[in-house]
Amino acid sequence: MTIGIMGAMVEEIEPLLEFFKEYKTIELANNRYFLAKYKGCDIVVAYSKIGKVFASLTACTMIEKFGIEKLLFSGVAGAINDSLHIGDLIIASKLCQHDLDITAFGHPYGYVPEGKVYVESDEDLRDIAKSVANQKGIELKEGIIATGDQFVADSKRKEWIGKTFKADALEMEGASVAVVADALNVPFLVLRSISDAADMDAGFDFDEFLKSSAKESAEFVIAILGRVIEKSKNK
Repeated sequence: MTIGIMGAMVEEIEPLLEFFKEYKTIELANNRYFLAKYKGCDIVVAYSKIGKVFASLTACTMIEKFGIEKLLFSGVAGAINDSLHIGDLIIASKLCQHDLDITAFGHPYGYVPEGKVYVESDEDLRDIAKSVANQKGIELKEGIIATGDQFVADSKRKEWIGKTFKADALEMEGASVAVVADALNVPFLVLRSISDAADMDAGFDFDEFLKSSAKESAEFVIAILGRVIEKSKNK
């Protein structure tokens, strides 16, 4: 089995590379892909760079060129739902594109003909993530994640996204990865750590948070990875 692990930024995959220790680096399509072995399985790790286009390109390359059979995406997101706080972990039940707008042609926000507003993540991978969280004593939330090529800092825009899509969090890559994986029949999971919320204080240091969050998320993803591999061998 070959499993892919993605992040948007290099900081989000550094703890994974430190964990695997030995890996081969391949440069392709203006990006780097890191190939490792874990428990008898091939692992492909990559960071896409920020935004939907880069994330789509990376996901497609991982599937088409490296033959990944499952895809785990880990990174940070901003909270829309008031119940989410800095440091909370959330997995996407489904994802949408909040900046996709052809409503002038009579379609709903987030929709294009022959597409769909929401793409659902893999139920089995979500169940594995919940099981790992229970075992580790981690509170893991589940909800709708909205994606767009915008860093949304405006409270009115966040409120609109929440109301329009019933979204709980927003970021800049997940839904594009979901569209690619869904179209190519690759089960996927999107995990996000909340990096900004309504209750954040002025002294918040994003760079420091990113470093600590990446480490915690990597440990969680590695535990999920181990469970996925174990389950595949028991089939």
